[in-house]
Amino acid sequence: MNAEQAKKIALEEYLQSYNITPVRRQGNNLWYMSPFREETDPSFKVNLNKNLWHDFGNDEKGNIIKLAMILHRTDSVAQALKSIEDKIPHIKPLSFSFRQQEAFNALEDIKVKPLENEALVQYLNERMIPTGLAQRYCKEVYYTCHGKPYFAIAFPNEQGGYDTQNKYFKGCIAPKAITTIDNGKSSCCVFEGFIDFLSYLVLKLRHNSDQSLFKEKDYFILNSVSNTSKLLERLEKYERIYCYLDNDQAGIHSTNEIRKRYGSTVSDQSTQYKEYKDVNDFLCGKKLSEKVIQPQHKLSQYKLPENKLSTKQEGEQVQEREKIQTKKLTKRIKL
Repeated sequence: MNAEQAKKIALEEYLQSYNITPVRRQGNNLWYMSPFREETDPSFKVNLNKNLWHDFGNDEKGNIIKLAMILHRTDSVAQALKSIEDKIPHIKPLSFSFRQQEAFNALEDIKVKPLENEALVQYLNERMIPTGLAQRYCKEVYYTCHGKPYFAIAFPNEQGGYDTQNKYFKGCIAPKAITTIDNGKSSCCVFEGFIDFLSYLVLKLRHNSDQSLFKEKDYFILNSVSNTSKLLERLEKYERIYCYLDNDQAGIHSTNEIRKRYGSTVSDQSTQYKEYKDVNDFLCGKKLSEKVIQPQHKLSQYKLPENKLSTKQEGEQVQEREKIQTKKLTKRIKL
């Protein structure tokens, strides 16, 4: 496939092949939740006439080739064209109704329980998060959306809402807000999401099994980089601020926003895992050069299948490999 052939593929159909569907249509423009981050308001636009996209969240824009390059984290046009060609069997004419946005306001029968669901625990274990540690900070939530049942890990925030996640999607139960763990300390750590926060604690445990070390600092989990501005005033009292944000444009922007306000008080810890997208990828050994972005699936499109459980034997093998890998990686990160 050459560049001209690739540019003839409709962007909306290419996005649909990744199960990324539009939220609404305005004239000749389709609006999407950005495939590059979690958000509650669509900021990713596709112009149907020009067959071009524009992500207003980071002001990136371009054609299908540039989109493929970003999705697959490559600077090679040839590799991007190959990835597009590989998607051709899955590219079909788009057929949709613009009701996806309603899903965020259509959750019913919400029930929050202690974290015990085997599928959710297995997913966390695959991310190298021990069950006991996850249960200390997370719950599980069950709900229905347009009559269909779903369940997910639920991480509470300070306003009574939850960030939700399972193997197939990331979402939230409103209100969307920051999570604060206040230990009354003079230094704090800032994380983008709860998986990174838990990953940091795993690395601490590998260094020292004394869980009282968890209380050496205060912790802020943004649950979305869009909450950075809401956190700034609250950081004023700290003598030291450690930022463990993602090695992507949004994470770098948030770190710079905090540093601009507090200068040398801020320590950018992302340099400790600069070859990895985030703390969890560091924990799991998934380097940026080896990883392909998996676009985030939307809340209204997926429910967690019952048949995705690994066998007990597979789980034990995964845990043993994770233990060995984590011991190797822990030596390289400054905690």
